[in-house]
Amino acid sequence: MSSWDLQRLKVLHELEQRHISQAQAAQELGLSVRWVRTLRQRVREHGDGAIVHGLRGRASNRRLEDAVKRRTLTLFREKKQARQWHDYGPTLASEELAAEHGTQVSRETLRQWLIADGQWRPRSAKVERPHLWRARRARWGELVQWDTSEHDWLEGRGEKLYLIAMLDDATSRPLARLARHDSTEENLACNSFLYLEMNFSVSFQPLWIDPLEGCDCGAGTYTSDI
Repeated sequence: MSSWDLQRLKVLHELEQRHISQAQAAQELGLSVRWVRTLRQRVREHGDGAIVHGLRGRASNRRLEDAVKRRTLTLFREKKQARQWHDYGPTLASEELAAEHGTQVSRETLRQWLIADGQWRPRSAKVERPHLWRARRARWGELVQWDTSEHDWLEGRGEKLYLIAMLDDATSRPLARLARHDSTEENLACNSFLYLEMNFSVSFQPLWIDPLEGCDCGAGTYTSDI
């Protein structure tokens, strides 16, 4: 019995012992007086178990056959593997089953079948990957976060400018400059500005490719104080 059945049975026992009236029992259970009399008579004739609905635990008369269920799940799996229904959910799959295969299965029934078969995960089970914390870099200049903002910084009172900003990971110190274009040239100029601000040597290791021979002609390393 459910908690609701036990509550109804308790009220009916109070009614049977004449502690409350039929009207009071009906008000407490949210039922009509006539239905309270019917339940009382059932309990008298068949015992406390009569409070449970007679269809509880039985298969529905509208239940689909197991063969339909197996055929539907097999078809859904094959369509997924063939990349035909790779992005289909229960709703669209239910529509396709009815239109192309003549199988009438409601969206919710198909969803429950797919969940039980492991082919679909409900939203509550789709846990997003948490953001993993990492420690900041140990010193200034080891890692810089870099992005460009297209906000109208002059508020329509001049030409459009882009804000190229950098944020040092170790100290959260911002470095930014306004540029007329979000181009490679402007970003490299901002990069040079960062190196000037940091005042340290930068090492480059270029790789030369001969356009005629198409081969590696050697690599060199040089250090430049920017």
